[in-house]
Amino acid sequence: MKISALDSVKYTKPLQNRVQTKVTTVPHNLKQSHASALSLLGNYNKALVNFKGYYGDQQPAKKLFWILKGNSDVYEDNETKRDLFKGGNTGWKKWVATRPEDLLKRSPMDAIQSICTLNKQPDCYPGIPSYIPSPNYGDKWGRRANYIEINPRTVALTEGDKKSEGLLNVMKLLPAIPPSGKSNANCIVLSQLYPAMYRENDGKTGRSSLYTVDLHSGISKNLTSDKLSRGNQRMGDDEQVKAFNDMAHLRGLKTGIRMPLSAGQMTVKGEPFDWYKHEKAFIDACCWAVDLGFDAIFFDSAKHVGNWDMGNYCGVGAVPNFKQMQYITQQIREKTGRNDVALIGEKCDLNPRFKEMGLTAGNDWGRADDFNNVMHEYDKQRWNDEYAAGPVISDDNDRGGMPFEQRLGRIKTALNAYREPGWKLPVYMQMHDLFPLSPYSNTHDLMENGENRSTYGDVASHYNNIFNTSEASRKYTSDVYNEFLNAMYQ
Repeated sequence: MKISALDSVKYTKPLQNRVQTKVTTVPHNLKQSHASALSLLGNYNKALVNFKGYYGDQQPAKKLFWILKGNSDVYEDNETKRDLFKGGNTGWKKWVATRPEDLLKRSPMDAIQSICTLNKQPDCYPGIPSYIPSPNYGDKWGRRANYIEINPRTVALTEGDKKSEGLLNVMKLLPAIPPSGKSNANCIVLSQLYPAMYRENDGKTGRSSLYTVDLHSGISKNLTSDKLSRGNQRMGDDEQVKAFNDMAHLRGLKTGIRMPLSAGQMTVKGEPFDWYKHEKAFIDACCWAVDLGFDAIFFDSAKHVGNWDMGNYCGVGAVPNFKQMQYITQQIREKTGRNDVALIGEKCDLNPRFKEMGLTAGNDWGRADDFNNVMHEYDKQRWNDEYAAGPVISDDNDRGGMPFEQRLGRIKTALNAYREPGWKLPVYMQMHDLFPLSPYSNTHDLMENGENRSTYGDVASHYNNIFNTSEASRKYTSDVYNEFLNAMYQ
């Protein structure tokens, strides 16, 4: 992760507090290292962060659909059936080959009906189940998953200087993303969940780096919609997040978020972040994301925890110490009751310190251009089911320019470099590795800025100008689909 110089932080009005649900037990060795600090900060933390997690409608996807349509009747989507990917017999693992810019021009109601059409059983009507669990790949699924990061602000509804509905628009893309395979999960990682530090630009175009975050100030307005109401029913921001996760899970995908670890890139309700003063605030923000339905957290700058290899550190401000990170990962799992949560560390390799920190996976380990190199790394890690470090197709610092052939070769290597699928290395990639961006866009700049790329002020051309609409790009995506298909039933 690389971030440009930070602007001054603006203070914002705190939102309504939430109440913590329970007190958890901490292992004795962690208690000793944190007892004095937590004792001093206990009263402060209680006042600052009172948090209980998700408290909205228990069937938010059904509520969302009813608000969008006015009734609960889910119809088969003929456009979905027409555009099914025809690269082979995909069985129940279906997806569409519709171009991303065209999917974004559809309505959110169409997106839900498309997902339900893909998911329905034979001789049944499509519908939204009352209970939608996350796809079950066991507690260690994250150690071998394929992670695909998507920036919801990039694909958000962009009208003039306003950005909104990022979650609904990522939902529109879900039908075109291959679902999880037989042995390994595909996980969508959102670049943003909470507002950036630059609160004046949240929900607007302009510079607002997603490498920053303001915790406990609600969900980013880049992601939510203020139009989702019918009669006396309204979708709260947390309900919109939970509905997104439910639809992604119905689609057969895991979900996650990106979280920074650099103190200078975080605030808590506008107050500059301090790792000792705000440790609980950080943990609770992570737990809230899990309570909202996310299955994974990608920690930016995780390699540098404990001031490790700081000569290559590109972040701003202090990172947590080693014991703090152990405590943080332990608390996330214990407070949420989710032992299956995947915790991924940026640039983390085979050093045992990363497993000891409680991480599930590290990225950028193994040269994705070299099949034999990745196989070598696979052989070294194949019997460790607690933690593995794997290759990156591209990361958030990607400036574009990599030839399609090289990207495709990396994907082919990463998805196939194993002897047994249960021990496959984790793989990290970006949205543009599936849906190439316009030659005038790149992932890093889009992380730093939320521009309106419309040609004439219309919404449709903004979508067209995000993505590469050439025939070469279309063929590349088809070739990528075939690689996912080849690995689907392994």
